[in-house]
Amino acid sequence: MTGPEAVDVANGTADTGPAATTVTLLIADDDEVTRSGLRMLLAAQPRITVVGEAADGIEAVEQARRLRPDVVLMDVRMPRRNGIEATRRLLAESPDPPKVMVITTFENDDYVTAALSAGASGFVLKRLPVRQIAEAVRVVAAGEAVLFPAALRQMVTARPLNSAEALPKAALTGREEAVLRLMATGQSNPEIARALTVSLETVKTHVGNVLTKLGAQNRTHAVVIAYESGLVVPGFAS
Repeated sequence: MTGPEAVDVANGTADTGPAATTVTLLIADDDEVTRSGLRMLLAAQPRITVVGEAADGIEAVEQARRLRPDVVLMDVRMPRRNGIEATRRLLAESPDPPKVMVITTFENDDYVTAALSAGASGFVLKRLPVRQIAEAVRVVAAGEAVLFPAALRQMVTARPLNSAEALPKAALTGREEAVLRLMATGQSNPEIARALTVSLETVKTHVGNVLTKLGAQNRTHAVVIAYESGLVVPGFAS
């Protein structure tokens, strides 16, 4: 088992380019103006087809089951069922679930941290240029993780530590902890390999071991656990 690469969409960097295939997208947001605007703008971007919309978490789950999109762009603060519970249900109930990417207005939104813990593959800010949101959609569809380390640190700092997310007793090895710390700074697998002077395959093995031992659904979830457990402290690195 190996984890997806981390991608810094804000800086336009990625380890590997997503495959040149069209990504099907479902947009879930309770604000009709925002939802319609995102649909119009993202549909105009290369290799993205918007297949549907949802106005709340219940609709998001229903539409995702019916339309089977590659990615759900999920707002977290929605009526009837919020994006956290919708994400959890989508990922738990489907044998081949879509990727979920959270979209939010506020960098310190604790709902986003909870959604990442529920298995979302990453998050983007609504104020980002549409081309960056589109690139994040394509990256997540390719099985990679969209990670904004500085914003994630702010979110975790803004909420109390959750003891339920503490590192399990099956402790990480020293090298696995080192890999996790570098993951938390947003470094990709090749960058971690260079920093630790090991092969890329060795890093992939360590990342896979980290995800398994932490019970993390993906790379981003592992980083959330690292911050919330205190293994990585806010301000550890920029």
